[in-house]
Amino acid sequence: MKSETYTFSGFTLDVGERLLFDGERPITLPPKVFDTLVMFAANPGKVLSKERMMTEIWEDSFVEENNLAQNISQLRRVLGSEMIETVPKFGYRFIADVGRGDVVVEEVIGATTGRIYIDDGSGNELHTTASQLSALSPRTQYVQNGEVNIAYQVVGNGPIDIVFVMGWVSHLEYFWRHHTFASFLEKLSSFSRLILFDKRGTGLSDRVPLDKLPTLEQRMEDVHAVMDAVGSERAVLVGVSEGGPMCSLFAATYPERTAGLVMIGTYAKRIRDDDYPWAPTEEQREAFFDLMRREWGGPVGIDERAPSMKDDAEFRNWWAEYLRNGASPGAAVALTQMNAEIDVRGVLPSVRVPTLVIHRSGDICLKVEEGRFVADQIPDSTFVELGGIDHLPFVGDSSEIVDEIEEFVASVGIDNEYDRVLATVICIELADPSSEEEKHKDDWNEFTERSKSYVHKQLRLFKGKVVSVGDERTLAAFDGPARAIRCASAINQASARAGIALKIGIHTGECDVRGDVYSGFAVDLATKIAELSTDGNILVSRTVKDLVAGSGLKFNEVGIQEFENIDGQWRLFEVAP
Repeated sequence: MKSETYTFSGFTLDVGERLLFDGERPITLPPKVFDTLVMFAANPGKVLSKERMMTEIWEDSFVEENNLAQNISQLRRVLGSEMIETVPKFGYRFIADVGRGDVVVEEVIGATTGRIYIDDGSGNELHTTASQLSALSPRTQYVQNGEVNIAYQVVGNGPIDIVFVMGWVSHLEYFWRHHTFASFLEKLSSFSRLILFDKRGTGLSDRVPLDKLPTLEQRMEDVHAVMDAVGSERAVLVGVSEGGPMCSLFAATYPERTAGLVMIGTYAKRIRDDDYPWAPTEEQREAFFDLMRREWGGPVGIDERAPSMKDDAEFRNWWAEYLRNGASPGAAVALTQMNAEIDVRGVLPSVRVPTLVIHRSGDICLKVEEGRFVADQIPDSTFVELGGIDHLPFVGDSSEIVDEIEEFVASVGIDNEYDRVLATVICIELADPSSEEEKHKDDWNEFTERSKSYVHKQLRLFKGKVVSVGDERTLAAFDGPARAIRCASAINQASARAGIALKIGIHTGECDVRGDVYSGFAVDLATKIAELSTDGNILVSRTVKDLVAGSGLKFNEVGIQEFENIDGQWRLFEVAP
């Protein structure tokens, strides 16, 4: 496999792989700085006008002359100031002696022995191995969230933080063992402080029992823990594939910590239905689970995720090794099954932060219609459709994806304030006693006071926030639906033992927040749902049920309900004992 290269003053510029080498050491350049150097290398000794350079490097975009000056300044720091000559009032000249050559990538058995050979046309060779790329891997650190240690890395020191959330399974150190992935991450880190992590149960983070793999809620908590560990108050979240639903939930729930949201090749749900016809059927999902059980350890899923590289021996072996080290066969199947249950359609309209959705038109793994749907559901989001057939963003033309992210990141503000958030609201009501005489007994009145005290204690234990208290009704908000349900169950069981029935309704949706006061649609709907609760059961909306995949919680369908002054039909479920 060959691509054009330029050599000058001990440097080698590989245009196809978008890499600059100083001897055997790869140097990362921001995309537009790299393009500036390519233009210089292709025109050695020629005077290039500023107007021509800005037109060709930024194509259809309008930029100021200062952008070009910054690129030149960065190149001079890397190459040395003597290579680029300023031609006053006109432009610049590249005065190095430039040679041309080809890059040849040897087909190899394993990723760790892969060698990139660069022939400068004179018989001299420069090479780097995948193990050398691995040696450039950042230091892996750990932060404890509860009893689980989460592995993370930090790369770069740009002006804005990016939290990168890889889909499916991951392994931090194997990110850096293939040059395509390493190059993709280096480009992201050239304009940001890039924060990487392995979700619990995968990669270098603590392995957990298969019945305790991370829910969306726990993944959000892990992101919080990592951001806190590195001192990141606010970040742009970049979610790939299944990382997209978690990032969208995080952005809606914690807009104060989300500067922006980028989703690449993402989806809203993973099982087809009449309203979402692009996802696989249940039968197709089961067939993939069986394939994983049989063939985990090999390059599972490569045909859909990286079809342009599926016949590349080096990439196939790296991908197989990456998956093996990312998760055990049982964990991989369990994670994929859990992800199939996720449905964030009810969450997407609550995302209010600046949002960019990127999808390749020929993505086989996740159809482009899924990306369009996600973008359509998020208010004021931007959808960018790119060419290509690969699902993995670091395969194919990754530079155009990075360019879109860089442009988006440069446009987001860091001081936006939000008074509307996604929250899970519980409405807890004391059911009326069987008679007015009972209701006025001293022990009933005493119980209501005791019960309110107990309810508030449980809410604090489960990290709920009391937002309204009445004589017989309490409203509380949670940032996670599973925790809200477990809190409601604990309160309900204690009340049942005391012989008192509660009416409990739960819904996840948008809330208007003014100080400590929550109001709005989610509060209204949770209250309406609670009014339908009988015999001490806990009723939840479908939105709540769809967000707790993997939590172990079970539900029984109650049916479809319409509510006065609330639009639409709502499918309700009872939390199973």
